Amino acid sequence: MSGLPVPHLVTDRRVETADTVTLRLEPVGAALAEFTPGQFAMVHSFGRGEIPLSVSSVQSTGGLAHTVRAVGAVSAGLCAARVGDVLGVHGPYGTGWELERARGRDVLVVAGGIGLAPLRPLVLEALADPGGYGRISVLVGARTPGDLIARDDLARWRTAYTAVTVDRPDAHWDGDVGVVTRLLDRAPFAPERTWAFVCGPEPMIRATARDLARLGVPPHRVRVSLERNMRCATGHCGHCQLGPLLICRDGPVVGWDRAEPLLSVREL
Repeated sequence: MSGLPVPHLVTDRRVETADTVTLRLEPVGAALAEFTPGQFAMVHSFGRGEIPLSVSSVQSTGGLAHTVRAVGAVSAGLCAARVGDVLGVHGPYGTGWELERARGRDVLVVAGGIGLAPLRPLVLEALADPGGYGRISVLVGARTPGDLIARDDLARWRTAYTAVTVDRPDAHWDGDVGVVTRLLDRAPFAPERTWAFVCGPEPMIRATARDLARLGVPPHRVRVSLERNMRCATGHCGHCQLGPLLICRDGPVVGWDRAEPLLSVREL
């Protein structure tokens, strides 16, 4: 892993929401080392810079998919990329979800907003091996119906229990309303034999992990993906430090037993 951007061709661009797209990328030359669900790449928009993006799909060809929301100059540049454009990618970096640890047990996925994107390859992996896991549940929350991503996937994941809720419904919404943690009591999982995987805004992660602990899921079996300001992706610059952890190196995915004490410390 050289850390230099490897050229990747944009082969597909799917609009998810008003400010979010999913880009499918194929390597122009040799593929990068294989990514595992939960890991991230540094994706480079030439002339603007690069940002860390979790993989939302891993292809057998070495191709990747990344879901990106336009919130700054680099992410806006990536969102504006068109089929045929070339972007730079290097990685893989960080820790993955480690779904294999959940074999034989129930799998609970809880996503908030764009946090569904890093969880998508985990869900696909679990559904591709129906005999390897117990019951699979996918709970998704978003601010509004217009903020939901991966709608086609949610409709296809029929072998999993799926439930979706929004904070602010529109006139056409006929689903659940409220925070995603309200869906936990309906989901078919046995806390004592469950592995949970959680990604979304930090307040949602805290609330979900604490409700899972209340229901009886051990903290070490709740895997969360943390977000901090990553610059180098290799643990050298220190921008993403959280207590003793460097999130780009020791995360982004960690057990709640490690994350909870660190996130409980009030920041200055």
